[in-house]
Amino acid sequence: MEIAGYLASAFIGISLGLVGGGGSILTVPVLVYLFGLNPILATSYSLFIVGSTSLVGAYSNYRKKQVNIRAALLFGSSSMITVFITRRFVIPAIPETIFTIGDFAFTHNLLTMLLFAALMLVASLSMILHRKNNAALPPDKARHNHPGILLLFGVGIGIITGLLGAGGGFMLIPALVVLLHMPMKTAVGTSLLIIALNSLIGFLGDLSHYTIRWPFLFTLTAIAITGIFIGMAIGKKARPQHLKKWFGIFVLIIGIAILIKEILFKNT
Repeated sequence: MEIAGYLASAFIGISLGLVGGGGSILTVPVLVYLFGLNPILATSYSLFIVGSTSLVGAYSNYRKKQVNIRAALLFGSSSMITVFITRRFVIPAIPETIFTIGDFAFTHNLLTMLLFAALMLVASLSMILHRKNNAALPPDKARHNHPGILLLFGVGIGIITGLLGAGGGFMLIPALVVLLHMPMKTAVGTSLLIIALNSLIGFLGDLSHYTIRWPFLFTLTAIAITGIFIGMAIGKKARPQHLKKWFGIFVLIIGIAILIKEILFKNT
């Protein structure tokens, strides 16, 4: 299973390079089902892998002048604080067994996987139903967006990233286009920077709670980073929206499979 896990790690990077937002959502399932990690620990490892991989992607886009640093800091300020608080204080406070009904125990691990499966379903539908929109609206309209909306949206992204170790790019990219009227390519690059900052800061909040297998984590991260360059190279010759739709279908299938496994076959 480990060989499949390493191959899947490369696919995580490739998918991130190909489809941008949502490309890293497979990280936790790979860590849990192919490497056998505890789901809570898997979300921590995912933060480092997703953060490091996204940072490389953001730098590549920055060199192409497709990253809005100011927007990333504005949009990401509330989410970075939220994800750190979530990882540092909220996650450790959730009991291992939340409640029991007879012989059935609803555990923190089960909650994590069910929430993650639900997130995958939402992300997959977002990718499948996404309509291409590369046109930016007039910049002056962006000024009419109340900062409070950006802060609240950032808190929402921070909670998702903090609880599940997912970058939330499938939500960030539409938000940057709609709320800040950002061109699609710039939105993709900017979202990668926000994801990187959120994920790595969230991982810092975990360092006092877990024993990290650094060689293993660095190996997976290096493989994923290699994959993102492969994905970006393939993306230059492919139709990103077409690829995103098929990737969304794949994520939908995986999300449904996780729900079935966790609900029906948890104790088998």
